[in-house]
Amino acid sequence: MKINFLGAAQGVTGSCYILETGGHRFSVDCGMHQGNAEIEKRNLNTDSYRPSMLEFVLITHAHIDHIGLLPRIVAKGFKGPIYATPPTRDLMQILLLDSAHIQEMEAEQQNRRRQRHGGNKPTEPLYTTDDATKVFPLIKTIEYDKPFEPAPGIRVTYHDAGHILGSAFIEMEYEEEGKHTRIIFSGDLGRPGQLILRGPKKGNGDHTDYLFMESTYGDRDHKSAENSREELAAAIAYSYKNHEKVIIPAFAVERTQQILYTLFLLDQEGKLPKDMPIYLDSPLAIRATEIFRSHPEYFDDKTQQLIRDGKDPLSLPNLRFSQTAEESRALNTMPGSAIIISASGMANAGRIRHHLRHNLWRKGASIVFCGYQGEGTPGRKIVDGAKRITIFGEEVAVAAKVFTIGGFSAHAGQSEILQWLKSFDGKDTKVILVHGEVRALDALSGIIRDKLAMEVHVPAYLEELTLAPGKGMVPVVNEAKAEPRIDWEFLLSDAEHLHAEFRKRIALAKDKPWVAQTELRDRLLDVNRKVLELISEL
Repeated sequence: MKINFLGAAQGVTGSCYILETGGHRFSVDCGMHQGNAEIEKRNLNTDSYRPSMLEFVLITHAHIDHIGLLPRIVAKGFKGPIYATPPTRDLMQILLLDSAHIQEMEAEQQNRRRQRHGGNKPTEPLYTTDDATKVFPLIKTIEYDKPFEPAPGIRVTYHDAGHILGSAFIEMEYEEEGKHTRIIFSGDLGRPGQLILRGPKKGNGDHTDYLFMESTYGDRDHKSAENSREELAAAIAYSYKNHEKVIIPAFAVERTQQILYTLFLLDQEGKLPKDMPIYLDSPLAIRATEIFRSHPEYFDDKTQQLIRDGKDPLSLPNLRFSQTAEESRALNTMPGSAIIISASGMANAGRIRHHLRHNLWRKGASIVFCGYQGEGTPGRKIVDGAKRITIFGEEVAVAAKVFTIGGFSAHAGQSEILQWLKSFDGKDTKVILVHGEVRALDALSGIIRDKLAMEVHVPAYLEELTLAPGKGMVPVVNEAKAEPRIDWEFLLSDAEHLHAEFRKRIALAKDKPWVAQTELRDRLLDVNRKVLELISEL
């Protein structure tokens, strides 16, 4: 079998692994790359996927970094079935339509900006709402623990991964050259004892040849749920006392519902001010919450018992929904304290950017990050201690109190990952670590080698890996294509040339009227400030 890593290899977005065996070519996940501009350019590289030559796609769960490129590959020729659990199907429909709407809106904004600057070449959206709609008839639902054959000779079983509603890890069995092979794809692993959902199913002890395992938090463990609840209560108390707002960037699926559940528990414990309104300012999160309510059979025993007792852990007396853009904007001029839960979770899109722009500079406000923040995102910059960030082209000071609460994570921490790994028969199992940044991958791979004595491989973006049981893993990496070399010497030489040219022309500036000189001075000061910021980042 050959596997091409088209995403989530030494990174955490764009999950997509294309497999070839026995004349079949198919994919596990097909996610969107998220991060800075260079990372997001990878979404345009559809040729590497060869969509028309994919037979089927196996989806682990409905997060955009695992499903977000499905409309694009369908638009480029993919026509096969897409396998997912029933809740994943329902969530995919609202998430992909929302993603398509964002692509269309961003393209429209870029085109207006380009026209204002005199440009003519239009920007095309990554995909359209129509492209997203064409994905839905291809989805085939699969229940947990029921084997099926998406192609002759390939046997697949979905198991509960405990990450988000309907999430699965995938067990795959096939024969190649007369040898039976068993592979596990973890997808994203959840945590034992988390709110709402059951923990991930453990291995059954059967021999596993290869185990592809996520490593998002491979370098650390999370705080306990109780400590995280107390931290959220502290953030609420801080801003309530200061008559300011608590801003919570939250992923629409799973994280929002966990936050609502936690607020329900705080209310039960008397730690939530009765006169403090809670706004769920995300139409997508509102729809996702309704999908959660429609699949209570996927909840853990404790949550199901609450429902039987007539309690709704996803509802609160002071919970209000902001559906329209006008209702969302009104929150930023509303006096007094409030809790605002809004998307996106990494603060790189959606309404949350407006709330940060209006509250990030307020000393009495709280910003609560409760999920993973990808490299290059505004959320990551704030968490890493940025003194100011740019939002809608405007620099905004970071004066609010920033809370980073890890206990809400839907990803397993290091110890939880290792416990799950140990539940499989580790004899001769080869572990391939994916979906993690380099620091996390290095930490986790070292522990697995040293303490579990298992062979570990960390693939690179665009790597092709050949798997043959009983033989070594053979990777092939085109580094020039995966990470094109940056010619720093050329860039520095160019900057120096421009600086020299500016010095030559400074006399011309001195001959201009004084008012015109002040404008040139201000523009030069702005350039110098940006260079200083760049130096500070280095």
